[in-house]
Amino acid sequence: MPLLNDGRRGGATGRDLASSNRVELSLLPRGEEYRRNAMAEMANSNLSLTAPGLTRAIPGLTRKETAERAVCGSALCRSAWMFPWKNRRHPIFEEKWACSGKCLLAMVKAAIAREVGDGRRDGVEVQHQHRVPLGLLMLSQGWITHPQLQRALEAQRYQGEGRIGQWLISECGLQPEAVTRGLSVQWGCPVLTTEGFSPTSMALALPRVFIEKFGILPLRVAGSKILYVGFEDRLDASSAFAVEQMNGLRTESGVVAEERFREAKERLLGCKFAPLTECRVPDGDTLAKAIATVIDQRSTAASRLVRLRGYYWLRAWTRKDAVGGGLPAKSHDASDYLFTIGKDA
Repeated sequence: MPLLNDGRRGGATGRDLASSNRVELSLLPRGEEYRRNAMAEMANSNLSLTAPGLTRAIPGLTRKETAERAVCGSALCRSAWMFPWKNRRHPIFEEKWACSGKCLLAMVKAAIAREVGDGRRDGVEVQHQHRVPLGLLMLSQGWITHPQLQRALEAQRYQGEGRIGQWLISECGLQPEAVTRGLSVQWGCPVLTTEGFSPTSMALALPRVFIEKFGILPLRVAGSKILYVGFEDRLDASSAFAVEQMNGLRTESGVVAEERFREAKERLLGCKFAPLTECRVPDGDTLAKAIATVIDQRSTAASRLVRLRGYYWLRAWTRKDAVGGGLPAKSHDASDYLFTIGKDA
């Protein structure tokens, strides 16, 4: 017959357990005793252990967001778990929290290194090379004749400027729609229209300088998921991808007929854009420090960095509900910062 444990034989009373616990703690090294006491205190104060780090539940954030911010976003950080009382709301860079200025700088440097390799060699922008020249492509499709192509090429050579499509229109009477169709075939992309174009909302997709200098024309958002971006005479896939990464919307690119493109561009440039600050720095280290300073000192809900041509584009959102997959609702919901590297800084 099994013996019942009455607390006197083979068992331990609550008083014995308490005494045993005190003995165990007294035998622990000082640092280990501190960690055990700290863990007990955290458990009693409703701390969450939802991630490898320790953090209090953050009001206004989901459980997933709280878990993501439980540890520092820097891969080099080794100390974030030691500071469970730190504010996880700021600074936030690319959906990750930085526990210190040093870690924030490391995160920014990693983002710059990620962006640097796209389309640049030895500091010089690499231009995309066409496949088949537009004139030869249209000739092969039977849309123009050989004499028409020769006439347009001679006019272009004599004047020393202008695109071949423009000369086909002015010298040979070709319809603009035919040139747009040829560009569509050349670049393997659709012809986009300006139907549904809302310049007020599209002005918040990117800074004004990108529209003026690079001819990137945001046209409309479809289904809250796809941003259509138009170009006049050639696609810029790298720039379109940068816009996609910044706004969290899948980007579809295409060519727009010249006249419609210029009308839409003029309307867009007349709208209000997000506040913009431009800065030139002498080198990459200064760039990283400048970006980290902006993120750390501004009251931002989130921030993100992409590289578009020679610009490092930082967008800082001022409201949490304005961040994510979509464009800011108002111009003051986000601020843009454009950094360039140059010796004359």
